[in-house]
Amino acid sequence: MKRLLIANRGEIALRILRACRQSGIEVVSVYTPADENLRHLELSDETVCIGRGSYMDVGQLLAAATTRGCDAVHPGYGFLSEHAAFAQETEDAGLTFVGPTAAQISAMGNKSGARRLLADRGVPVLPGSTDPVHDLDSARAIAAKIGYPVMLKASHGGGGRGIQLVLSESDLDRAFAETASQALTFFGDAELYVEKFLARARHIELQIAGDGHGQVISLGARDCSVQRRNQKIVEEAPPPGIEASKISALAEVCCAALSDLRYRNLGTLEFLYQDDAFYFIEMNTRIQVEHPVTEAVTGIDLVSLQLEIASNVELVLDQSNVVTSGHAIECRINAEDEQYKPSPGLISELRLPGGPGVRMDSHLYQGYRVPHDYDSLIGKLICVGADRSEALARMSGALRETKIGPIATNLDLHKKILSDPDFQVGAVSTAYLEEAAFAGGHG
Repeated sequence: MKRLLIANRGEIALRILRACRQSGIEVVSVYTPADENLRHLELSDETVCIGRGSYMDVGQLLAAATTRGCDAVHPGYGFLSEHAAFAQETEDAGLTFVGPTAAQISAMGNKSGARRLLADRGVPVLPGSTDPVHDLDSARAIAAKIGYPVMLKASHGGGGRGIQLVLSESDLDRAFAETASQALTFFGDAELYVEKFLARARHIELQIAGDGHGQVISLGARDCSVQRRNQKIVEEAPPPGIEASKISALAEVCCAALSDLRYRNLGTLEFLYQDDAFYFIEMNTRIQVEHPVTEAVTGIDLVSLQLEIASNVELVLDQSNVVTSGHAIECRINAEDEQYKPSPGLISELRLPGGPGVRMDSHLYQGYRVPHDYDSLIGKLICVGADRSEALARMSGALRETKIGPIATNLDLHKKILSDPDFQVGAVSTAYLEEAAFAGGHG
């Protein structure tokens, strides 16, 4: 791998560029007119404007890669990162796709199919449908069997869309029609599945890496329970209060299942955790936004690992080499107001934090204008300490030190979360922000 096209933008594009530099790989970056001042562009070996379309234009991306002499494409996260057709077309063009195979992306992208695939290999899944649900009568029968409340989910969904909580049978007719409509609008497929709803669950995810030859290792777990509208806000590793032996036992089952599937590259298995039990909900076949907390506690560069695997090299790492130490927390910094509405605009005030155990992944600089065209994520603040207490103390200090203005951000929300007694002792669930009075919850 000598020259790579980054099919993404913002902080993850900068992160990929840095990993390529470290590996001696030249970088070609694409951009739209709204993004012409992105920080990673001036650091790239070559840049290509892909017009006023979006980073979803497969033809433009592959044309940029092939005409500029690239031999690989890194999709980052979001956009086309989990589109099987993009992965296949990239490979068909003679380029290396830095990620799983198209077949693996397709298999895991179908959430109901992924449930069945992993359940058949011993991974615990939530009670619910094991096949797609195409009609209301089928959904009603499954919900009656597992008991309300239930979740209706788009089989091909993601990003917090195409999900609806159904409290009782009287709500099912409306919810089914609405969720199917959303699924068709956002994902081009109205197929749904039904899962049992767990009211007090935590969101725990397992980071794995596979070489495509049958070796799959676990890189530990993360807790991503602090969410709003199914979007993660704070992540940490390892999950507080869960015994390492339980994580290891889960990882062993999951790695065996994915080894059987000859899984390639990074992947994240997401679980709900309640009453000392894990329940698989979905798998993401890409680098995660929150990958830095895993890097912080393992010392393993996950993007460089992606590049290594994509070069068709068998994993140098084995499970015995993966040792976690300390505790890491990540706060996602979004350009949004207190009502979670996007807040684009010019950055004229910028003070980023520093000090031992403090890392800031961001594409911001003074004079940068945050566009309204894309996701509101503008940075990730990561702090690591010898234990959770030290990581929390460093994060509190780093948040106080950080200043981004005059646009609105969620920095104040993070300060409130970090000072909340429930969060400080790890007593959170996926309903935490919804219920927190300081975040506009109902208490």
